[in-house]
Amino acid sequence: MTLVVRNELTNDEVAAVLALTEEVAGADGVRPVGESALLRLRDGAGAVLAYDGDTLAGVAVLDGDAGELTVRPAFRRRGHGRALATALAAQVETLNVWAHGELPGAVALAEALGFERFRALWKMQRPSGAPLPEAAPPPGVRLRTFTPGRDEDAWVRVNARAFAHHPEQGRWTRADLERREREPWFSAEGFFLAEREDDQEPGGLLGFHWTKVHDDGPIGEVYVVGVDPSAQGLGLGRVLTVTGLRHLESRGLPAVMLYVDESNTAATALYRKLGFELRSTDAMYRNTRSTE
Repeated sequence: MTLVVRNELTNDEVAAVLALTEEVAGADGVRPVGESALLRLRDGAGAVLAYDGDTLAGVAVLDGDAGELTVRPAFRRRGHGRALATALAAQVETLNVWAHGELPGAVALAEALGFERFRALWKMQRPSGAPLPEAAPPPGVRLRTFTPGRDEDAWVRVNARAFAHHPEQGRWTRADLERREREPWFSAEGFFLAEREDDQEPGGLLGFHWTKVHDDGPIGEVYVVGVDPSAQGLGLGRVLTVTGLRHLESRGLPAVMLYVDESNTAATALYRKLGFELRSTDAMYRNTRSTE
C-alpha cells in the first residue's frame, strides 16, 4: 500500500478518483462522498490517494475538520481505510468523518479507530402526487425566483443568519454559491425567494427554498430551505417548502427527497406532516483517541 498526499490533483487523478466514487456508489447503493467533497475532488482540490500496486484503491478528502473517505470494494479489508483515516486525522486536531448510509463496513472501521457517533443526517423522501396543503405567503411578503448576478450577496447574508449554528451550511460564501450556479443541475426557476413587498432591492430577502433535480432517478430534492431569524414565526418555512414541492412535482418527477439533521425536530416534524418518510441515515463520527 502506498499513500500519496496531493495539494492539488492532476486531471488524470481527478478522472481516476471520480471513476472510483462511481464504482463504489454502484456497488454500495449509496454515494460514498457528499456533494461538497465531490465538488472539491472534481475541481482538483487536495486529497489523499491510496494505491495498491498501480491501482487507485481509495481516496480521502478534507474540508475544514470534516473528512470523507472511500475504498474500492475489491481492496477493502486490507488496511486502506485505516490508513486514509489516519492521514486525515494527522492534519486536524479533531477529525469528523461522514459514514454515508451507515454501511456496516464504515461503522466497523469507525468503532475500530475509537471514533464516536455524534451526529445523524436523515434522508427523507415523499412520492409526488401526495396531498399538499395550501400555503400562501403572509401579508406584505411576495415570492419570486432567484436572479443570477443580482441576488447572490443577499442570499449569502440570509443563509449565514438562518444557519448561524449549522456546521456546514452557515459557512457558505458567494464562491460556494456561484460554484453551484455553474453545475448542470442549477435552475433559477427552482430557486424561490421570499421578500418584503415594499423592498425594491434584494436586501429585503426573508427566506428561500432552493430545489434541485438529480439526473440519476430522476428525483427532486429540497436542496436547502432557510428563513432569516427576523422572519421567524411567519410560517415562511412551510410556505417556501410547499412552493418548491409544487414546482418539483410540475416537472413530472416521481419523488422528492431531502436531508435534514436528526436533531432539528421542528424541521423533521414539518417534513413528516408533508408526507416525507425516513429512508436512510448518514452519520458523522468524531475521533476520540489517536488512530495510530
